[in-house]
Amino acid sequence: MIGPYLRRPASGPAREPELDARSPAARLEEAIGLARAIELLIVGQGIVHLAAIRPATYLGKGKVEEIAGIVKSLVADLVVLDCAISPVQQRNLERAWNAKVVDRTGLILEIFGRRARTREGALQVEHAHLTYQKSRLVRSWTHLERQRGGFGFLGGPGETQLEADRRVIEERLARIEQDLERVKQTRRLHRTSRKRVPYPIVALVGYTNAGKSTLFNRLTSAQVVEADMLFATLDPTLRAIVLPHGAKAIISDTVGFISDLPTMLIAAFRATLEEVIEADMILHVRDVSHGDTEAQAHDVEQVLQTLGLEADAQGRVLEVWNKIDQLTDNARLQTTNLAVRDGRKPILISALTGEGLDQLSEAIERRLGDRRVVLELAVDAADGAGISWLHRNAEVMAKSLRDDGHLIMRVRVDPTRLGAIQRRFDQKWGDEQSHIVNHSAL
Repeated sequence: MIGPYLRRPASGPAREPELDARSPAARLEEAIGLARAIELLIVGQGIVHLAAIRPATYLGKGKVEEIAGIVKSLVADLVVLDCAISPVQQRNLERAWNAKVVDRTGLILEIFGRRARTREGALQVEHAHLTYQKSRLVRSWTHLERQRGGFGFLGGPGETQLEADRRVIEERLARIEQDLERVKQTRRLHRTSRKRVPYPIVALVGYTNAGKSTLFNRLTSAQVVEADMLFATLDPTLRAIVLPHGAKAIISDTVGFISDLPTMLIAAFRATLEEVIEADMILHVRDVSHGDTEAQAHDVEQVLQTLGLEADAQGRVLEVWNKIDQLTDNARLQTTNLAVRDGRKPILISALTGEGLDQLSEAIERRLGDRRVVLELAVDAADGAGISWLHRNAEVMAKSLRDDGHLIMRVRVDPTRLGAIQRRFDQKWGDEQSHIVNHSAL
């Protein structure tokens, strides 16, 4: 495992803050965690400080020769570089080291391939992998040409092996994209049907291994796989939860993010990640015991922006600072004080021990209530269809029968449902018999 990182400039314009946020040692440690996530045995590791990137081999000539000796002495079959390398650089390094070379993108794709459980996840991973592989096709078999085309002696060279491979990949990609489009349509139908149910959607997002699945299991009593490894779960899971005052919500666990997440993976998983975009509320779960928690939070926000979701869009994002049980007493005090001063009002929890989950549930209910509208409707008690419709399309908070035979129903709904409720009742009874008595936001 090699971490080739550019040296920070001693002077001149400052580099991007996200590049300076992590130390080379922390970045290498994360890369080792990725390798161990697919049970690779690390026989050697090291950091290479680069002054500049070489077009042919990424590393300098001397360093390539030095690593070649190390690879030979350790009898290593695989060399992983914690960076993105070009196809030419990969081929040249494999020749120099006489071993398979994989970059960070390839390693993450391999992990996703191992973790995908559902057909949707397998399709998404295969699409990302083929897109990556297509860019890796280099002219290794220029001598392998198909029979000559055209008529007589006028035909030029036929299809090369490279072109055939590219054509096969493109045909497979086209079929996968058709399947993924059907998946996207199915998810759209599912979201439409959930919108008819008066329960808000709460999506969990966060850096990989921040504790999302553990928190999901705590809140829902589910059995989603949880482990101390990167990308333990990929496939999204949805479950219903009951909030402290009886309100219900649907909570969704999603794939974890990571720094330098391959763009083809974001594109392939867009259908899954649209669950986050459409959610009524987003819980950004952070591992505050990690030394790079701020940098990890920045990476998550960047991916959300890539999906078209601005940070704290419409006040939907609630930060959840997890793993406080792993902090020392002093660090815990500092984190608590920091949370008090933080304008985002984060909630401190331990998904492992359950500490702070009551405050989190109350914060979820309060935040969801802030976005929903409370209505009081006077409905004819004899109209079961109208009452049933309200139960299906709104959260019924209270009911009381008036002397005139009308049922006063206090309901809470998303603002987008106001028009449907107004049309539904006005069309049947008119304003004199069924109307909005009170309209106020909680």
